Amino acid sequence: MTGGHLPVLLHEVLRVLGPQAGEVAVDATVGLGGHAAEIARRIAPGGTLLGTDLDPGNLASAGRRIGSPAGVRLVLVHENFAALPRALAEAGLDAADVVLADLGVASPHLDDPARGFSYRKPGPLDMRLDPTRGRTAAELLATIPEPELARALQDLGDEEDADAVAREIVARRARAPIETTEDLVLAVCRAREFTLVRAAGAKLHPAARTFQALRMLVNREIPNLERLLAALPHVLRPGGRAAVLSFHSGEDRLVKRAFREGLETGLYSGGSDEPIRPSAEESRRNPRARAAKLRWVRRAPMAGAAEAG
Repeated sequence: MTGGHLPVLLHEVLRVLGPQAGEVAVDATVGLGGHAAEIARRIAPGGTLLGTDLDPGNLASAGRRIGSPAGVRLVLVHENFAALPRALAEAGLDAADVVLADLGVASPHLDDPARGFSYRKPGPLDMRLDPTRGRTAAELLATIPEPELARALQDLGDEEDADAVAREIVARRARAPIETTEDLVLAVCRAREFTLVRAAGAKLHPAARTFQALRMLVNREIPNLERLLAALPHVLRPGGRAAVLSFHSGEDRLVKRAFREGLETGLYSGGSDEPIRPSAEESRRNPRARAAKLRWVRRAPMAGAAEAG
């Protein structure tokens, strides 16, 4: 792909979703449009592609990348994927044949210091995927109780020193606001007994898990994923396919459980037994793909009968 954007597990996503000409496809996290552009080509002619994204800046980039495939209706909406049923309805669509949700953070978010996602780049501690609304990470850290912060660091970041990091952050904010990425890195390094020089050379930066947990907390990523997974069976047409790309163990557990329960209750008629992982070659070309796990399901052909039973 051009512009340095490499959509993760692209060929595998296309294989399990199998988009066909004339179908309605949804890229619920359209991002920079890497997956969506290839899906759009496969639903031409006569198809409709609905792309939603929390970041309005991504929509413009996605529109340019997707272009205007012949005979494809393209609808790009500034919306959280948790509200997918509403986005479909407002686009005049009753259901979808294909739904993709890529839960990874787009590269520009990590690369732009002004967004505050990176522990390696100085900038304001923002971390909002949607920069137009919601509390910033700095605002959240100013008020969150220490026990709640420690739980978030443990649950969302798998931070082994969660209690110590939370304690240090609360102690520091009592003296001065934690407003920049540098402020937060200093707090974490102090709590975890790292010098800045040692931290910079570490295989895994000591602040990596804290930054991940705080980003997920700011953007309510787990509650929003739960809402999407609950809505999926009701927005897919009979025989429709859905795929979710996750990069965090907690997200993958939610997807695995929701898909398994759907298979057990007859809402879904097929899906992946194990997650699909990137090849060694893809991980080499795109290090950000290494943690990816792809799971997919197919809506039961007799959806109405399964729900009625």
